[in-house]
Amino acid sequence: MSQYLIASDLDNTLLNAEHRIDALTRDTLQALSARGHVIALASGRHYQDIAAIRRQLDIPAWIISSNGAHVHDAGDRVVSDTLVPTELVRALVDLPRPSSVRLNLYTRDRWLIDAEAPELLPLHAMTGFTYQVDEMADLDSEHVGKVLYIGEPALLKPLERTLRERHGEALHITYSAANSLEIMQRGVNKATALSRALRALDLPTERTLAFGDNFNDVEMLTLAGHAYVVSNAHPDVIGQLPRAKTIGAHHESAVAHALREFFALE
Repeated sequence: MSQYLIASDLDNTLLNAEHRIDALTRDTLQALSARGHVIALASGRHYQDIAAIRRQLDIPAWIISSNGAHVHDAGDRVVSDTLVPTELVRALVDLPRPSSVRLNLYTRDRWLIDAEAPELLPLHAMTGFTYQVDEMADLDSEHVGKVLYIGEPALLKPLERTLRERHGEALHITYSAANSLEIMQRGVNKATALSRALRALDLPTERTLAFGDNFNDVEMLTLAGHAYVVSNAHPDVIGQLPRAKTIGAHHESAVAHALREFFALE
């Protein structure tokens, strides 16, 4: 069979309910990698976070991190690196927000947060990657790929409206979950990152499989030759992707089952 690029979101898609890689998923990706297919882990997570998951999979996967702000190939070479300009980062840091909404900055090397948020730690327990509380006063030395607000959806909506009114032409604004408002530089999304990978690999979009569950996956799923959404995906996401095939839920190893069927793995 010809070489394919297989790109998957992580949380609520490839990972199970405990935010871990299950045995069937690991074995499936290892088998496909051994056959020469290219795996890409495409997530809003930080590069360091995804790299730990790649080590657990023990495959030479590409990493698309911070929703496409950073792209690393299987040899860990930087393919692209698109940052939010410092003046815009400063504007987002200074934007008034409810006290319960946590502001996060994903730099090239660190995850900065404006206050302790222990409720976020279980999401990253399998990787050991964690945040550093920071006042975010000295931004000139930081290299920020993504700004993330985490909070109750009703509190994020006014923030989203303000961001779109003030900076909508300069930034890409999306959600990875109902409580996670994500901001990158304009033009940054998983599809543009996937396109860079396809060019580097000299593969057509027709030989791409992509899996996702939320709004930050829509562009990637629209681009892919074979698009799949998990049954636990946001209903509006499923509605936006009539061409995509709906598969089982993330906690049922749905991505692994779909891949085994497509590639006729025993």
